This record gives sequence, structure tokens and C-alpha cells, in this order.
Amino acid sequence: MPTTKWKMAAIALPAALILAACGGTNEGSADETTEVAATEIRIDGSSTVAPLAAAAGELFKAENASVNVSVGTSGTGGGFKKFCAGETDISNASRAIKDEEAAECAAAGIEFTEIIVANDALTVVVSKENDWAKCLTVDELKKMWEPTAEGKITSWSQINSSFPDEDLDLYGAGTDSGTFDYFTKEINGEEGASRTDYNPTEDDNVTVQGVSGSKGGLGYFGLSYYEENMDKLTAVEVDGGEGCVAPSIESAQAGTYTPLSRPLYIYVSKTAAAKAEVAAFAKYFIDNNEAITLKALFVPLSADQKTASAAAVSTLGQ
Repeated sequence: MPTTKWKMAAIALPAALILAACGGTNEGSADETTEVAATEIRIDGSSTVAPLAAAAGELFKAENASVNVSVGTSGTGGGFKKFCAGETDISNASRAIKDEEAAECAAAGIEFTEIIVANDALTVVVSKENDWAKCLTVDELKKMWEPTAEGKITSWSQINSSFPDEDLDLYGAGTDSGTFDYFTKEINGEEGASRTDYNPTEDDNVTVQGVSGSKGGLGYFGLSYYEENMDKLTAVEVDGGEGCVAPSIESAQAGTYTPLSRPLYIYVSKTAAAKAEVAAFAKYFIDNNEAITLKALFVPLSADQKTASAAAVSTLGQ
């Protein structure tokens, strides 16, 4: 899938930190400051985490001024490919790095620090015209999405006899997406196991457009994309075995929205973190987690998660 640029935010560091980054002092020349101020922090990866990283950049910019932060959306898997090739400084991920991806980074000499930056409630959405699928069980979702459904399960009436004979029009994450990996594992029981006759995309806005324009449409993505498009879509409650629960910040924090609640990550290159601006940005991400997650409509870190993430950030640059 093509890479979609989420947005670019120009941010900067205090003068003393900029000068420290280039080994200078407060008496350094204007040319030295200008050279470092043009530094770019390159971020790519999960489309789910992209708006969170963009929000962090915008808030960081309000307090600082000159280092450029670019945020791309190649998907979690696509982002790790770029990261392990040394093309990015930070990789956004909606799942933990896989063993084979970590091995690829190691082979290329890329060391990294894993940091949890937020939580998410992966949200199943349907069209506003859909007035029957208020709640779906995990078994019903599996019946839609499992590999054996391909070419066979094509109508809502096949999911539940009380549903109408409306064409089932499915939209979901592409195979490079951590959201795809997570959803298939939790719903179908095996990571990557999915029917292929659906509309895959690394751009969640395509899913918004597709589902909202189809009476029988159904898709899934992060909670923030639903909250930004509540006027176009309806969120489906999910029954993980203990009753129907709606996706929300509260249900994700309480652990009642199962099995589709998950942590979200950034991976910071240790080489990149040797630059003061990269380490400062990562620290800002955790120190201001509540403000950033509130702005981007994500679930903030728990107290234990924040302590662990702050400890991880403290090792950057060492």
C-alpha cells in the first residue's frame, strides 16, 4: 500500500539544548545553531499511532521552535522495515516488534528502545444506515473474518439469522499493519489469518469513506479515527464473553473492552537518541502524556505504564 504522509509539524528545542546537541556552548556561532535547527526527526509506521505522534509534535512545537518532525504512515510492519534500514529515527507501532523484525534490526546494527505511549480500543464500525448490528460477539466477528469465510460468507444474514439479507462489505487494515496483526490474532485466533476478499488499506480514512458509504459496510481501526468520524459511523459494541461493551477510554482503561484493547508503542533508535532533540521529544511524549492523548483522543497511560515508560526514556542517549 502507498505511504500516506499524516502531517508535518515544525518543532524546536531551547537554544541551550540545540547548542548542546552540536557540542557547542551558549557562545556558539549563529551558523552552528542554524545547522542543528534544520535537523529532522523522522517518524514512520502505524497509521493508528500517527495522529498521536502528530499531536505530540504540535504540542512540543508550542513550547519549542525549529526541529522538523515528519510523521508517515507505512503501517507498523512497513515502518519497521524503514526503521531497521536506518531510514527513520522513531517507529510508530500498534503492536510489539516481532522477533524477526528485531533480528533484522540487529543484523543492520540498529539498537532501539521500546516505549509504550498510549492505549487504544480497536473499534469495529458500521454505516449509520446499519440499524441491526448494535453488538457483535467475537464468534460473529470471526465468522465474518476467518479465512474459511472467503467467498462464502457474503451476507449479514449468514452471520445472524436476525440480520437482514444485506451484502457484507468489509474494510480493514492491510497486511503491513499492526492493527491487522492484532485483530486477526484476537478475533481469528492466529496472527495474519484472515479472508483476503475484503478492502485492505494502510489509510484508515479509506475505511471511513468505504464503510460510511455502504449500508452493509463494516470495518475496524483505532478509537481515535472513530471519534473523529462519529457523525459518519456507528461503533459496534463487542461481546468478549461477558456481555456487550462499547469501545471507550473508560472501558479500555478498566480492561472491560475485551479482547480489543491494546497498548501502543514508539521505538526509538539509540543512534538517533544520541541527538538531544530526539531524546527531548521522546521525554516530552511521556512527561505530557495526558495532554497528548487528550488532544489525539487516545487512552492515556496507566500509572504503572507511565512509570515504566519514563524509565525507558531515561536511558536514551546513554
